[in-house]
Amino acid sequence: MSLYQWFVFFLLVQIVHFLGTWKLYEAAGRKRWEAAIPVYNAIVLMKIIGRPTWWTLLLFIPIINLIMFPVIWIETLRSFGKKSSLDTFLGIITCGLYIYYINYTQKLEYIADRSTQPHNKTADTISSLLFAIIVATIVHTYFVQPYTIPTSSLEKSLLVGDFLFVSKVNYGARVPMTAVALPMVHDSIPMTKSPSYLKWPQIPYLRLPGIEEIKRSDIVVFNWPVDTVHYFFEPKGRPGVIKPIDKKSNYVKRCVGVPGDSLSIKDGIVYIDGKVLQLPERAKPQFSYSVALDGKTPIDFEYLLRSMDITDAVGYKSDLKDTLIFRALTADGAARLRNVPGITAVTQEIAKGTENGIFPHINNWNQDNLGPIYIPERGKTVALTAETLPFYQRIITDYELKDNGEKNDLKVTGGEIRLNGELIKEYTFKQNYYYMMGDNRHNSEDSRYWGFVPENHVVGKPVFIWLSWDTNGKGLNKVRWDRVFTTVNGEGQPESYFKYFLIALAAFFVGEYFWKKRKAKNNI
Repeated sequence: MSLYQWFVFFLLVQIVHFLGTWKLYEAAGRKRWEAAIPVYNAIVLMKIIGRPTWWTLLLFIPIINLIMFPVIWIETLRSFGKKSSLDTFLGIITCGLYIYYINYTQKLEYIADRSTQPHNKTADTISSLLFAIIVATIVHTYFVQPYTIPTSSLEKSLLVGDFLFVSKVNYGARVPMTAVALPMVHDSIPMTKSPSYLKWPQIPYLRLPGIEEIKRSDIVVFNWPVDTVHYFFEPKGRPGVIKPIDKKSNYVKRCVGVPGDSLSIKDGIVYIDGKVLQLPERAKPQFSYSVALDGKTPIDFEYLLRSMDITDAVGYKSDLKDTLIFRALTADGAARLRNVPGITAVTQEIAKGTENGIFPHINNWNQDNLGPIYIPERGKTVALTAETLPFYQRIITDYELKDNGEKNDLKVTGGEIRLNGELIKEYTFKQNYYYMMGDNRHNSEDSRYWGFVPENHVVGKPVFIWLSWDTNGKGLNKVRWDRVFTTVNGEGQPESYFKYFLIALAAFFVGEYFWKKRKAKNNI
């Protein structure tokens, strides 16, 4: 839905509210017209039902309002003596329209001094639970979201089994775009294959101000731009369902190119505007290496792999029994292998030839050699030709919309490019784009394969590892204590702040003990 459509919808809701409640307002000693003024009517209603004025704000926060509306319906009914279980059921099952029946057919007796405290233990539990869900949803949506590392694409920087806190504040919290969804649930209902949301209506993209911009080498969590799902409503093997932007799968990669950059990759090395991209000390790029053996010297590979913390597969190269392939090895790891007796050569694998799977799928590049490629910047204009269109076609047709919120119609006929029926030779971008890659360069599905990450797909910045669980595939699950309470970004090597947390926790409990003891003494 476009902003105009949402405005019309908002006015219709106000009309529905006025028609269904104006007599209630009068019965509570208010003026009839007060039920018709947008926002003000909600403030007045809070006074009528004896709830704080700031509740009005919760009615305009996406997802939170889905919880608040039933609460307001029930509170309104109880303020006029309708507090039976049947009244509550009818208020909820009719989406509040039961209030129309009360408004026009019943004798209205307003209870001005109604107690808003829960009248029994069950009501108190439900009230506390709703409050906890609202607070948790606000924190999850606008401040911090937990995230788990599922793959080894950022191995050595972020490990499989790392549990992160992702900050929404750094880059600015994105207002939920899917208006109707279960709180704190991503794309599917737990334990089922059913979607946790409705695809309609959609809220136009809006991001709150952040405290920083995405910088090169930042690790970023984002919604996977090309994500579809094959299990919602469709049997396996049929075309997937296109998800709303904020319900696409969450990915985490390193940003290697920001808007306006010209990016190239040569023999696996990333270049920005012709200069080698400088990575932070914590970044450990990994590549595949061929390791040649002399075939005579015994090597304890189990000890070697464990001591080097090798996590990706190691196997023989094709049918050669004297050459191993290490799928993910850092430069330091390669240097160490060169000093191992029995190893005669360690050579980095560099992709040759061309791969059609490399974006923009014109069969010119491969995963280790591509570019230059311009990363689109908001407000900048590029020429559109048969040669440049493959780079920006998805942007025009999928990521950027017309002013009315509908998708663009792009057609190519002969040498002509028409956008929404109009002949064009250039295009101006409406938002920023980023180029994301994994540090595990030969085991990462990233921008090299599906292209740019739009700004409206950015979720947040990982800032903290609160737990790291090593599953190692051998049934020996354990906590990586050296990674607990470490920061994701920053200079130098990661440092655990877990001991400081334990000290602070101990100080809190000791302080609480003496405070309670002193309070008890003063009450004697």
